[in-house]
Amino acid sequence: MKNILKTITCGFMLNVVPAGAQDTASPGTGQAYPHRPIRWIVPAPPGGGTDAVSRIMAPRLTEMWKQQIVVDNRGGAQGSIATALAAKSAPDGYTILFGFSGPLAVNPHIFREVGYDVARDFAALTRFTQQPMVMTAHPAVPANNLKELAAYAKANPGKITFASSASLQHLGGELFKIAAGVNMTHVPYKGAGPAVIDVLGGNVSTMISNPTSVVPHIRTGKLKALGIIGGTRIDALKDVPTAAEVGFPEFANVIEWYGMVAPAATPRPIINQLNAGLIKVLMMPEVQERIRALGMTPSPSSPEEFDKQIRANLALWGKVVRQAGVRAE
Repeated sequence: MKNILKTITCGFMLNVVPAGAQDTASPGTGQAYPHRPIRWIVPAPPGGGTDAVSRIMAPRLTEMWKQQIVVDNRGGAQGSIATALAAKSAPDGYTILFGFSGPLAVNPHIFREVGYDVARDFAALTRFTQQPMVMTAHPAVPANNLKELAAYAKANPGKITFASSASLQHLGGELFKIAAGVNMTHVPYKGAGPAVIDVLGGNVSTMISNPTSVVPHIRTGKLKALGIIGGTRIDALKDVPTAAEVGFPEFANVIEWYGMVAPAATPRPIINQLNAGLIKVLMMPEVQERIRALGMTPSPSSPEEFDKQIRANLALWGKVVRQAGVRAE
C-alpha cells in the first residue's frame, strides 16, 4: 500500500488549445468577450465546498466583467451529470465548469459510462485551491482520532458507516478501510449538504469531506474531527493530526483540488482571458481570506499546470480504484 499513492504520469494530454493571437472577440460575433452572461456549472447541489467557492468568486467576476456569471448547480452521479453537460456545451467561453478531483480524476474509473472523456473533452483554465480532506464523526461515535476509529471498527465490523458526497471522498474511505484493515459501510450522497445533515443527526457515523462542509460544525462541537485525510495539516484545523502522522502513510500524497475547465475547443484567447480573470479574483485579499476560512489553500495556476495535475491524478486514482476494487453503487 505504501506505493499506491506515488505520482504517476500518463501518456495523454487534455485538449488545451495551442496559444495563438490574443484577440478576445467571441467566435462568429466580432464582439469583445464576454458580451453576454456566462454559465458557471457546479457539479453538486448547494451547500458543499464547490458551491461555497463558486458563490465567493462568481459575483466578483460579474463585477469585474460587467456580465452576469450565473451559477448553475447540477448534482447527480457524483458530479458526472454536470461534467457531461459541460463537455457537450458550445466551446465559446459562455459555459465553464467548476472542475474537481472526483468527476475529472476518479469517476471515469468507477462508472461504466460517465458521458465524457477527460483527455479529449476539456481545456484546463486554472486551479483554484488545493486541500486535504478531513474525516469527522458524530459525537456519539466512541473515537476521537483515526487510530481509535480503526480500533473500534475492528472490534465492531460493519457497525461504522461513512458518508461521502463525491467519488474522491468515497475512495478516501475505501483507502482507509484497506490501510486500517477494517470493515466500514459506505453511504453515498448526491451532495455534501445532505450528507452533513445525516451525520449531524447521527444517521451516519462518519464522513470524509473537504473541510468547507464541516469546519463550522467542528468549531461548535456538533462534529468531531478525527483526522486530516492527507499529508499536511490545514490552517482551519491546526490541532487535528494528519492520517500520515498517526500511522497511515498511504495518505501522505492525497489531496483534493478545485479549479475551472471549459469545453475543449474553446479558443485559446478566451482561455487566456478566463485564466487571467479567475486568477485576479482568486488573488483578491477578501476572497483569499474567505477561502482560507473554509479550510482551503488558494493555489492558482496556468492552464498547462492544471492540465498536468488532472492527467497525473487521473492515472493515480485509476490505480487505487483497481487495487481497492471499487465500483459505482
